[in-house]
Amino acid sequence: MLTPPPYTLPGTEFPFRALAALAGRAPLGGAREAAMATVLAARLADAMVPPVALPVTLRRTRADGARHWLSSIALSPPTRAAIARLVEVTAVDDPHQAAMALTKVTEVTAPHLDRGTRLELERLIARLKGAEGGKVL
Repeated sequence: MLTPPPYTLPGTEFPFRALAALAGRAPLGGAREAAMATVLAARLADAMVPPVALPVTLRRTRADGARHWLSSIALSPPTRAAIARLVEVTAVDDPHQAAMALTKVTEVTAPHLDRGTRLELERLIARLKGAEGGKVL
């Protein structure tokens, strides 16, 4: 097997492949929009902890854009409320609150999620719970 040259950069891995695949294969309507909104919110939450760990000012800007996009899609009221809450807490430095909000998102979107997507979200919840002030303990 060939090894990569020493000057190559490590590859990046998208942490929500199963969730993105679910959004891509779900039929048009509620399930797809719930999955797409969950991908968006999970990516915002993922940016709160390493290795991404974006600055709060940038997370606020991203949350503002996400709020605007979320207002344009059709979600059930419980799903919209849970995802909006998660988007809100990603704009501050409180990963524990984000973990609780993501847990609620996972609960309300459970009918649309498969095992792989739940596992991805549970991993993110664990990372958020293990972080304080944007730094992993």
